[in-house]
Amino acid sequence: MVDLKAKPFYLSDEDICWVETTLAGMSADEKIGQLFCLIAYSSDEAYLKHLALDVKPGGLMCRVMPAQEVVKTVRLLQENSTIPMLIAANLERGGAGMVLEGTSLGSPMQVAATDNDEMAYRLGVVCGREGAAVGGNWAFAPIIDIDYNFRNPITNTRTFGSDPERVRRMGVQYVRGVQEQGVAASIKHFPGDGVDERDQHLVTSINSLSCEAWDATFGAAYKACIDAGALTVMAGHIMQPAYSRKLNPGIQDRDILPASLSYELITTLLREQLGFNGLVVTDATSMAGMLIPMPRAQAVPQTIAAGCDMFLFTRNLEEDFRFMKQGVADGVITPERLEDALRRILGLKAALKLHQKQREGSLLPSPATAMETLANPEHKTWAAECADKGITLVKDLQNLLPISPDRFKRVLFYDIQSSEGYFDWDKTPVHEIFVRLLEEEGFAVERFDPSRGMEGRMQPTTAITEKYDLIIYLAKLATKSNQTVVRIEWAQPMGANVPVYITSVPTLFISVENPYHLLDVPRVPTYINTYSSSETTLRALVNKLVGRSPFKGVSPVEPFCGMWDTQL
Repeated sequence: MVDLKAKPFYLSDEDICWVETTLAGMSADEKIGQLFCLIAYSSDEAYLKHLALDVKPGGLMCRVMPAQEVVKTVRLLQENSTIPMLIAANLERGGAGMVLEGTSLGSPMQVAATDNDEMAYRLGVVCGREGAAVGGNWAFAPIIDIDYNFRNPITNTRTFGSDPERVRRMGVQYVRGVQEQGVAASIKHFPGDGVDERDQHLVTSINSLSCEAWDATFGAAYKACIDAGALTVMAGHIMQPAYSRKLNPGIQDRDILPASLSYELITTLLREQLGFNGLVVTDATSMAGMLIPMPRAQAVPQTIAAGCDMFLFTRNLEEDFRFMKQGVADGVITPERLEDALRRILGLKAALKLHQKQREGSLLPSPATAMETLANPEHKTWAAECADKGITLVKDLQNLLPISPDRFKRVLFYDIQSSEGYFDWDKTPVHEIFVRLLEEEGFAVERFDPSRGMEGRMQPTTAITEKYDLIIYLAKLATKSNQTVVRIEWAQPMGANVPVYITSVPTLFISVENPYHLLDVPRVPTYINTYSSSETTLRALVNKLVGRSPFKGVSPVEPFCGMWDTQL
């Protein structure tokens, strides 16, 4: 049972009285509603009032919207809610994870590449300040997954890298920074992503470490963040078979469940062994990773029975509400477990002082304050510093750098990009910005356009080697759900844009989102990782290319992908 006076809640007697009084006054349907954290894509008034007045969810997550839309959304929800709501966002890179005008300080991996724990603290501060300014009070961050498997398509630059010690330290600093701003952290994705090469959006994935190895890596990161006072944990649709077998001897392989459905992993491992007393929320329940193990009618209440306290999103609101209600009626969710979950939900709200703010009239965000905070010059300065210190020169075997128009006037530019990324910040037109910045430096840049000839009818190599002084690749293939790999798909015909002129024309390859592209361009002699594609990062990159600033980044991962030819 939850102890609301203990870490991480630290509630006073008055706060606990509010929790108990509120709980006692709730109807059966209101109790079910509090278990749900829903989602908003717009400030549609009718929809939001329906949620607040009829469904009465415990919380809502905002996808990225303009600041005025977010403020309007939050005000509508809080004005029409008897019990103040948790307002969440994927505040992973900065306020840009919630509002279009927000600061993107840098991806967690770019932060890690600065090798400065203070930068992780600043990331938490920026996320907390800007999130709170528009009414947010819950950050679905930090990600303390460890990027052990370079083939994983969803962790990648969203992590602090592959060094468990750095992940542990920086996770703690983010927790400290964001919670100092009155925004709850949610350490994710328990029991830890980055070992499997598959994505829990598409399959129930596996953390395959032994119990001992998990304790020393993922377990250590979770324990440190819990000890630092993290208020919430997000449970992934990820299995940890070693611990499931240890904690439930004799369990059959077919019965091993992801954390979001697993009593062994949530109640026994997370709560009892690691000592976590706070709130547990599932990852998005629309993911295939939760849908595969059992029928949805069974899975919905099983999340709460396993020890999770809140249910993130729905596939169909009315149906999932009915499934949850039936789970209570059938005893899948016992009265004791239901009330324990509700006390943690209300306890989190009390720990964030939402009840006091509601009573004092300070719960609603101010549009003017929001815009002032989002334009904070300090945040922009920190973002520029993060980019300057994070961009990493992986190799320059041809001593190409720095470049100048005097040496390399004629540049052939290859842009490699996917249609979209995981979050809205991935829509930055990086290739247009980068070309413009090069042209401002005096380079004559021509973008590559593949000819359509096949064998025997392709353009002669001299059309490239005699025309250009330098070839530059810029790849932006960001992590996103519903993909199985983050690999370069080369142009037709016959891989027309593959780097085949590296022995004839000086060639530079830059990756702005994925640090592992050397797997596909192993012999490119000069390779750079930036870990972020913001305009701030692109400007810092060009400063380094032309020699105005040295490269300072320390790679948070092994960029050579375990291959010998990538180091040539």
